[in-house]
Amino acid sequence: MSEGTRVVRNDDENRYELYADGKLAGFAEFAPGEGETVFTHTEIGDEFAGRGLAKVLAAAALDDVVARAETIVPSCPFIAGYLRKNDGYADHVRWPSR
Repeated sequence: MSEGTRVVRNDDENRYELYADGKLAGFAEFAPGEGETVFTHTEIGDEFAGRGLAKVLAAAALDDVVARAETIVPSCPFIAGYLRKNDGYADHVRWPSR
């Protein structure tokens, strides 16, 4: 993460929020479950597009879920795509049935 970038978990809104340069740049929504976190939607604001911030958000959110010893359930297409490219999370993922 760069100097002006941070990710925080907002349990009141059920999302991880990415801040860049002091502004909300994007978020990854989730549904908490029993021992798992279901990612449902990821969004980066247009003014922050093209800076790789979605990857920063995904990595921080997924790392937090792993640190909580929970299972990642990627219902969000972006999170699912990130997981397919970053196999370090494989032991912590339950793919949703189609």
